[in-house]
Amino acid sequence: MTDLKNKNIIIGISGSIAAYKSCEIIRLLIKSGASVIPVMTKNASEFITPLTIQTLSRNKVYINMFSIDFDWEIEHVSIAKKSDLFLIAPATANIIAKIASGIADDALTTLALSVKCPIVFCPAMNSEMYKNPITQKNILYLKGIGCKFIGPEKGELACCDKDIGRMSEPDKIISELNKYIK
Repeated sequence: MTDLKNKNIIIGISGSIAAYKSCEIIRLLIKSGASVIPVMTKNASEFITPLTIQTLSRNKVYINMFSIDFDWEIEHVSIAKKSDLFLIAPATANIIAKIASGIADDALTTLALSVKCPIVFCPAMNSEMYKNPITQKNILYLKGIGCKFIGPEKGELACCDKDIGRMSEPDKIISELNKYIK
């Protein structure tokens, strides 16, 4: 098992009800000695507050591409350069599609195009969205260019269906990360 101590891990949080699990992932990463750099989409902030993520991660939360509250460094470039792993948890069908298509219209997708470290997706979505041929094509493409995936699992979804699409549990995600950290 690789040690996460002193590793710089970006956690990208997209707009899914599973965003609540990101809090536990951050807590476990910090407990493991990692430095956590949180990036959220605006939709993610509808499910969980940036203040919660900032408090748990002990770091600034990146949401806006054009914030006037920034250091001199071009933030997405400087963050990308110092990262050992980029974890996107939860990864919605929308985020997967945007990254697979090279769309960089927010802080999370721009970072995904800037990093040289491994990118790990933890999908979370309704089973019909996950099974959709377009989503499956996007996942296959991302895997083909070296991106990794943890989950999703079969279980009870937010819509009360019991099927594939549930984001993996935080402890499983953390243990799987050890395979991909550089």
